[in-house]
Amino acid sequence: MSVELQSVPRAPGGVPLLGHALKLWRDPLGFLNSLRQNGELVRVDLGTMPMYVATSARLVNEVTVKQARSFEKGRLFDRVRPLVGNGLANAGGETHRKHRRLMQPLFHHQRIAGYAETMSRRVLALAESWTPGQEIAVEQVMGEYTIETLAETMFSADIGRPAVEAVRRNFPVILKYMLIRAASPRFLDRLPIRPNREFDAASESMRRVIDEVIATTRESGQADRPDLLSVLLATRDADTGEGLTDTEVRDELVTILFAGTETTASTLSWAFHELARHPDVEKQLVAEIDEVVGDRAVTIEDIPRLPGVKRVLDEVIRLYGVTLLMRRTTTEVDLGGYTLPAGAEVAFSLYALHRDPDLYEDPDRFDPDRFLPERWAGRGREEFVPFGSGNRKCIGDAFAWTEATIALATILRRWKLRPVPGHTPRAAASAMAHPDHVPMTVLPRDA
Repeated sequence: MSVELQSVPRAPGGVPLLGHALKLWRDPLGFLNSLRQNGELVRVDLGTMPMYVATSARLVNEVTVKQARSFEKGRLFDRVRPLVGNGLANAGGETHRKHRRLMQPLFHHQRIAGYAETMSRRVLALAESWTPGQEIAVEQVMGEYTIETLAETMFSADIGRPAVEAVRRNFPVILKYMLIRAASPRFLDRLPIRPNREFDAASESMRRVIDEVIATTRESGQADRPDLLSVLLATRDADTGEGLTDTEVRDELVTILFAGTETTASTLSWAFHELARHPDVEKQLVAEIDEVVGDRAVTIEDIPRLPGVKRVLDEVIRLYGVTLLMRRTTTEVDLGGYTLPAGAEVAFSLYALHRDPDLYEDPDRFDPDRFLPERWAGRGREEFVPFGSGNRKCIGDAFAWTEATIALATILRRWKLRPVPGHTPRAAASAMAHPDHVPMTVLPRDA
């Protein structure tokens, strides 16, 4: 039996006109992580607009899997539409199903194997470019590696360079303001405040450059190349024979860039930070890599033989996962004993979910062995959803894990990365809980 919507517990600390927006802007990770103390479903006000936050694995699973057909993408995706248009992350209904069907072959195992060769070659060149004692900003280096690697698989090298430069220039701006835009009261949507101006300008610049690359590729008559852009231009629906328009191709490319860079770069940056803090874990990992890979390049065949690397990556993304996702009800929905009307905004945080002490013992501690089969046995799939779940699960999860595994194994085999004294990385919220700065010194592994 459902109860009145007005009785949904409200998060403390709201203020007139802005509601809880200030708390979300100032400390989004801490605020979202605190909401479970108020209940399984908690009301947060963005200005005068209520947003209902699901804080338990059970309710997140209701939204994303069991009752997924009663939800569409919510306000967060409305606010990033200037960037990703109606790409796979933002589309709904038949458009989403059609595009997912068209794009699924791009992430087939055979294609991932081809991408893996590019990933391995690029990270090997990166590792060999370092010198003993060199100081690097890990978050910057990993960001450039993921952008360059993804771009090489997306565009032919001679045509795609302007797009790569546009991503490197504009992507940090977009990430900086994305969450602020989503958590802003509606009356700020159209005001020319700095977050709106800079986000819109960066998004427009990226879209314009990628439009030019698409047009150049189509005009070149080289649409039979194996890169993602050429494949998207050539792909046809098996039932209708229809392809994607240039606008649809651009939206999908930007979506892939958006989803495929920060996640991997952030995960790798945190992994090197945590391994430096836990030398016993690092020692075990290096021994595993030595045994499986030795001195040769890492290949896609090695990945299932590196379970220790997978546990480390799983634990990193558990600790530093997706900050906030939003859905909107399309019909009346019963959630946690409350009846939500059509049009209600519902949110959940994978970052907060994966730090729930009811799910994880000592949840803030880095402990990759919590994913050992004997310790994980009997747990529900809904308790760990690093790439989401249901029909909205990230289509590129295998791509991301392949890239992260190859990069971590390649670098660890050759180098020890150690923190530069004077700065402790802090989690900053955008799409992910990414590190603000990770300065580290490169030391030879054999030493």
